[in-house]
Amino acid sequence: MQENISSKELMLKKIRKALLEKRDHPHPNLEETPLYKKEEELLEIQFAEQLSAVSGNFIFCESGMDFIENMLELADRFKWRKIYCWEPELQGLLEQYEFPFYKTDKDFEMAEAGITLCEALIARNGSVMVSNETGAGRRLSIYPHHHIVIAKTGQLVSDLKDAFALIKNKYGSQLPSMITTITGPSRTADIEKTLVLGAHGPKELFVFLVDDFS
Repeated sequence: MQENISSKELMLKKIRKALLEKRDHPHPNLEETPLYKKEEELLEIQFAEQLSAVSGNFIFCESGMDFIENMLELADRFKWRKIYCWEPELQGLLEQYEFPFYKTDKDFEMAEAGITLCEALIARNGSVMVSNETGAGRRLSIYPHHHIVIAKTGQLVSDLKDAFALIKNKYGSQLPSMITTITGPSRTADIEKTLVLGAHGPKELFVFLVDDFS
């Protein structure tokens, strides 16, 4: 019995000694510790590569006119007739160039394409960050077969931490109740382990990075 007590006291003595020792960094500052090595590629290239790797489509546009020209090409290729846009900023751009679209949810069950803004583009994994605070809400990003995302160059960031910094700077303490990321078209492999795109959401994702909205 005495031996057990001595062993216990010895162990406690070692613990007390260890706690009293001075340590330079007992609690490392993980916030300032980089999780990934610094990338040498431009963010635009990195995002395009990562988005393509998850079956997404990246299109860089120098201006609003360039965006409209690309949209006309896509609409012709996929024979879109039901294109929906509920973002006031994007509606103004589309109307400026007389691009046809639906402002309301009329015949929404027949929607073929939805055009939305986003909160950020995350270059490291090719993801699009969205929230329920945008004019499109949630429906336009999940219901139509084709989801078109429009982002400005200032919304392109390196990783998730930078994307949340944009959100915090934009909304302050009033954060959106829903913040999520979209990484390529929806997918599932639940049926016989076969990968299927668009099983529970858009079959195609197009991300436009527009340098100048004017």
